[in-house]
Amino acid sequence: MGQYRESSSSSLGSLLSGAILGAAGLAWWLFAEAERRQESRKQRAMLYAPRIQDGSEAIDSSNSVIEKKTSENLEHRVEQLNSAIADVRKQLEDLGEKV
Repeated sequence: MGQYRESSSSSLGSLLSGAILGAAGLAWWLFAEAERRQESRKQRAMLYAPRIQDGSEAIDSSNSVIEKKTSENLEHRVEQLNSAIADVRKQLEDLGEKV
């Protein structure tokens, strides 16, 4: 009976130490994973961060200049498309009169 008690207590000790080591390993892995994700987020944020060359440029002013150019280009393109549509409409009306 004495051997049975010794083996059960050593098994219990092994089980507890295994559980503690497993929990410590899991905690270490979770901590490392959290750090890796945080570093990845920082790197992505740096990629998308606005870049100011010498500090004299304001983010809003550079964006507004780009928006103005885009708006002007868009208006010009719409005018070209409307002109092309009017030409096609005129050609279709001329074809309709000939038939």
